[in-house]
Amino acid sequence: MLIIWAIVIALILFFGFTVLFGAPFLPTLQNRTNDALDMLDLKPGELLLELGSGDGRLLAEAAKRGIKSIGYELNPLLVWYSRLRLWRYRKLAKVKLSNYWYVDLPKAQGIYVFLLQPYMQKLDKKITHSKMTPVKLVSFAFVIPNKKPAKENNGMRLYLYK
Repeated sequence: MLIIWAIVIALILFFGFTVLFGAPFLPTLQNRTNDALDMLDLKPGELLLELGSGDGRLLAEAAKRGIKSIGYELNPLLVWYSRLRLWRYRKLAKVKLSNYWYVDLPKAQGIYVFLLQPYMQKLDKKITHSKMTPVKLVSFAFVIPNKKPAKENNGMRLYLYK
């Protein structure tokens, strides 16, 4: 019984603490991953960053299109699962056990996020004050305050940084 409680507590910690940094694990539905990638309109060989990559499903879809991708994830269980899931795409897709707020993100052509609303302005500042621009950002569900999306589709918003 002690082992079961230890597992339950570990799962709560692994999946719950990420809310403090952006969002809990809530996977993007398959048709939404395709909508996001279509909206970003990245070409094979271009780089996509997923901030909070969860189970790696968007990274896998990007790899199928020939898009290079890097996912940043705090939950070590999801990082492990994603790396297994992405094994056959390992030349195109990588997952880092890392807090994207505290790393210098590489120059990329696209970014995908499914963050909670309170973190959107912080993300906007991170992108604006970095060397990442120009870049396209797709946000699922949440808006960047005081920034007009270039396009909206099924709850997703495309923002352009020049």
